[in-house]
Amino acid sequence: GIFPWYSAGEPILWWSPDPRMVLRPDAIRITRSLRRILRQKRFEVRCDTAFSQVVAACAEPREPGGGTWITPEMHAAYDRMHELGYAHSVESWHEGRLVGGLYGMAVGRVFFGESMFSRMSDSSKAALAHLARHLEGVGYAVIDCQMVTSHLATMGASPVPREAFVAGLVDWTREGPPPGRWATNLMGDINWS
Repeated sequence: GIFPWYSAGEPILWWSPDPRMVLRPDAIRITRSLRRILRQKRFEVRCDTAFSQVVAACAEPREPGGGTWITPEMHAAYDRMHELGYAHSVESWHEGRLVGGLYGMAVGRVFFGESMFSRMSDSSKAALAHLARHLEGVGYAVIDCQMVTSHLATMGASPVPREAFVAGLVDWTREGPPPGRWATNLMGDINWS
C-alpha cells in the first residue's frame, strides 16, 4: 500500500495517501470520443514490448526544469521487476512510434499503476482503457491510481479511505495470476461499441 515519490537527490520517500484513488476495472468510463478512437484503432496497443522505454518516457520532466522520482536506480529496479514478471507496460503505438502508455506492478488481483505518459492526444487513455478491459477479464479487483486527480476521476476512478484500501489489499493480494510476462497481443480484439 505504499509507493515511492520523491525528486532526484532527495532521500527515497514512501507514500500512502488518504484518500487513495482506485479504479475498478469494470467501472472505467469511456467517453464517446475515446470510444470512437478505440473503434477506429487509432493506436496499436501492446503489452510488455517496450517496458524500459515506457519507464524512460514517464521519467521525462513534465515541465521545463521539473524533476522526476524515477531516478536511474528506480528505473533499474522496475526493469528487474519486469524481468521477474511483476512489472508490466501497456503501450500505445502510432505509425510505428511509441506515443503513450503506462506501467505498473501486478500483485495478486491488484495492478499498482506507477506512471503514465502521453505524446499524442488520448494515447495514455487508450492504454488505460485496454488495461482495464484486460484486467476485468482476468478477475482483477482494482487498479491503484495512487493520487486523487481530476483526470483519473473522469475515467471512473474514485477516492477511497486509506483504511479501506489497506484492508482490501489483504484480500486482493492473497491470490491471483502468477507473475510472468503478459502476451504482446494481450488486448486482442475488444468490442468498443
